[in-house]
Amino acid sequence: MSDEKLKYEVKDYWNNETCGSWSSNKEKFTRDYFEEIEEFRYKIQPEIFSFAEFTRWYGKKVLEVGVGAGTDFLQWARAGAKIFGVDLTEQACEHVQHRLNIYGFQAESIQVADCENLPFQDNFFDLVWSWGVIHHTPDTEAALKEIVRVLAPGGTAKIMIYHRHSVLSYLFWVKHALLKFKPWLSLSNVLWNKMESPGTKAYTRKEALKMLQKLPVENISIKTVLTYYDKLERFSPALRWIARKLAILLGGDKAGWFMLIQFNKKK
Repeated sequence: MSDEKLKYEVKDYWNNETCGSWSSNKEKFTRDYFEEIEEFRYKIQPEIFSFAEFTRWYGKKVLEVGVGAGTDFLQWARAGAKIFGVDLTEQACEHVQHRLNIYGFQAESIQVADCENLPFQDNFFDLVWSWGVIHHTPDTEAALKEIVRVLAPGGTAKIMIYHRHSVLSYLFWVKHALLKFKPWLSLSNVLWNKMESPGTKAYTRKEALKMLQKLPVENISIKTVLTYYDKLERFSPALRWIARKLAILLGGDKAGWFMLIQFNKKK
């Protein structure tokens, strides 16, 4: 499949299911709808607040790559950042605009755009934030290059991508390969075909570092965190017990599904 065809399928998937929107059964675009989405997001992904440090970016130019339902975007607006947002889908941009209108905030810019070709000038942003997005685009390295390009010298990027050697990945492989009598399938193959939109990728720490070392960045920090998804929190006690034991064997946070990457663009 060509990159363009894959990108079309990714866009179609997320246009039909804006990230996070499935967590609410309230009337679409109402305050109750958005508040239910927000409550659920931060309940199951508490890692976001400590990693983002929303309130530290008051008055700074912040770009969010992949705005989804606009939950993090609203936090940047509440914190007083000069916030810009892009998403591959029209639905996500519509979510953000409705959300800002309800809460009385304005963005500098919200637009449909490809993370592999960001519509901004070089050296512009103080911070680029992207949570669980660029592993869905066909050329993740191109997306990283674009993030670095639009960062101002000394600017910061905070990115989350999926970690391949994680508890969730292995459990996913058991479900979609081993129990389907296809043990020859790789972790990457299973994630590509079964995890969220078509073509989803997950990386090792070494692979992430290798991509970053090609770019003009410094102060690189890469860590993984054990998540709600690794712990199978929404499943039965028996499955949660299995997940806990597997997490211990694999090293706890070292086997977490979320890989948190932070770096600065060189001055």
